[in-house]
Amino acid sequence: MQSQKYEHLFQPLKIGNMVIPNRICHVPTDISSSNADGSVSERDIHHHSQIAKGGTGLIIVGATTPDSATGRPTVTCLVADNDNYIPGLTRLAASMHKYGAKCIVQLQHPGRQCAIPRYNTMSTNDMVVKLPWSAGHEIVFENAEEKGKAVRGITTEECLDMIDKFSDAAWRVKQAGFDGVELHAAHGYLISQFMSPYLNRRNDRFGGSFENRMRFPLAIVASIQKKCGKDFPIFVRYSIDEFLEGSRRLDESVLVAQEFEKAGVACLDLSCCIQETPGAGFCPMQYDEGWQVEAAYTIKKSVSIPTICNRVLRNPEYCEGILAEGKADMVGLSRQLLADPYWSIKAALGKEDEIRKCISCLTGCWQESMMAKREIQCAINPACGHMEFDKLEPAKKPMKVAVVGGGPAGMEAARMATVRGHQVTIFEKTGELGGAILGCCVVPGKEKMKWYADWVRLQIKKLGVQVKLNHTPDIDELRNFDIILNATGSVSYLPDCIGNDNPIVVPFQKVLACPKKTCEHHPGDREMHKTGEKVLIWGDHFAAVDTAEFLAGIGKEVTVVTEEKELGSRLEVIHMYVTRKNFRQEHAEGLEGKTIYQHPVTVHENTTVYQIKDKSVVLIDRDFNKFEIEADTIVNCHVRPNHAFFDELAAAGLPVVNAGDAVSVRNLHAAVDEGALFGLKLDEDSLLFNPNHSVINELPLDVYGMLTR
Repeated sequence: MQSQKYEHLFQPLKIGNMVIPNRICHVPTDISSSNADGSVSERDIHHHSQIAKGGTGLIIVGATTPDSATGRPTVTCLVADNDNYIPGLTRLAASMHKYGAKCIVQLQHPGRQCAIPRYNTMSTNDMVVKLPWSAGHEIVFENAEEKGKAVRGITTEECLDMIDKFSDAAWRVKQAGFDGVELHAAHGYLISQFMSPYLNRRNDRFGGSFENRMRFPLAIVASIQKKCGKDFPIFVRYSIDEFLEGSRRLDESVLVAQEFEKAGVACLDLSCCIQETPGAGFCPMQYDEGWQVEAAYTIKKSVSIPTICNRVLRNPEYCEGILAEGKADMVGLSRQLLADPYWSIKAALGKEDEIRKCISCLTGCWQESMMAKREIQCAINPACGHMEFDKLEPAKKPMKVAVVGGGPAGMEAARMATVRGHQVTIFEKTGELGGAILGCCVVPGKEKMKWYADWVRLQIKKLGVQVKLNHTPDIDELRNFDIILNATGSVSYLPDCIGNDNPIVVPFQKVLACPKKTCEHHPGDREMHKTGEKVLIWGDHFAAVDTAEFLAGIGKEVTVVTEEKELGSRLEVIHMYVTRKNFRQEHAEGLEGKTIYQHPVTVHENTTVYQIKDKSVVLIDRDFNKFEIEADTIVNCHVRPNHAFFDELAAAGLPVVNAGDAVSVRNLHAAVDEGALFGLKLDEDSLLFNPNHSVINELPLDVYGMLTR
């Protein structure tokens, strides 16, 4: 399919002996969904075939270890260290080939960053590491202290053995019918550790000089060529900037690119960072679209082989511009294809507003999946990793559905239920759909949350869902519906303290209200609460962190007080890494040049408010020490589930299900998942509830008869 609008994006490209039908590449993504032994699972096949079906030209299957005994990057990554894995890999390749995609496998040994084994992991040299955002992080139990994870240096003999293991794995990949292989030499994994002047402190033939540091990866390339032939394309993914003093920077990365080209590497997949600089590697919301394009262009200009540019690419028009200006030969999408595997075909058909853009939240795809040693998911795409959503069928008996609450749980439930043919009405007490995520519209760096809010609101509009704004239904009104979803979110509460009725205390919802402006989704003007210059934020979770970022961003002197031992401990860890740097008035790597806060943000952990005065607050820490600080405004950020209406409906005997923060205060991922599952389960037998207040469906026929006759 050729799109006249995006003529460069949909041009074919020849890499080695492989002709790729378009310039869109699924850059390697570890979905941690294989069987426990590392063999290909049906979930692996489903996930990658969806991306191929969506029209992605080249799919790089991520994180396949050549030696499972010494290094798995995630607990259920793919494995290619024995011939018995070839049949499953063959089925995986065929699942992408049948939709016209080319596909290669990325070989990755994590080295010091192993998820398995947990201990006695290998690196270039002995070291103790503290990488709390890595899938191979030190396990710190609930009441234990962090000590760091000791790793050992790989011996020279083990280096030689590992070179053979990489090339043997490449041979198996070729036997399985894949079109090429990629070496993962980025992000502080084993090959990267050898290449990095910061991490490689060896004194044998594999360490020290540039030539010695390149010896290990180049030996792997040569060994693959010997076993697979020189016409079998080898890609290399490496970090062109590690963002640390004494690490590899862009100038040396030009030399690296030229060495790989001389060695016969077919394509360079350009990334950045090592695990000591995770912001640039994971690219949370604070990173702009395409922030690394110019650095990648520097590499492209230094070689004649094709390059793949990635880092927060979301919009087809932006990607087209990269290719049209000759800054890369392919655009690489990773998490974007988790959020929407049909990105390519939507772009080709000019359906850009239908693209569900990744918001870079890193919850489903990192914090709550591989970091937690689980399979991959997506916060805004409930179908990611869940095959039951793949074959959505019309409901056998459409129902009248009431959704109380127009936040993410309510909107996703309404979307899914309407797609399946149900008649849905959303009741929203405010003048705008969106719920808690709308507060992020004013938080610097988190504007991407509005991408999802706007996408799902557009879906609600296009599907014709009836929406009643500024309206709270009563029980009698809801008796006219077959089933009700209560998605009323959370509610603020103020803990007991002396002076908690002081008027300087305001709820965070008033502070994070959108500033005075007109919005297409909320006609009319709105006013934001004005705070004093010295603001104390009392609480934790998104409410406190978002409020602190917003107020610090507009020049307020902000102090945060939390009863927890660590601020934002339940929030995504890479975002908190960047946020804490911002609080200290430091730039995270790759964000140099961004506006810095006028004042540092002070954080008091294991502390609470003892007394509120007119212009100050008395705090008390866990050792019962009291101290007083100045404060013009106190922003209360304590929230709990707002399930009062659910309890009222249940007591009245109405068929009601609870979802989102009304169940428990969590995040966008939980809300979207629960809303989607509600819409998925609704059918003619869904008027049955179990004693858990959950809709039940797909009952055995005999059981259904017993319960209904």
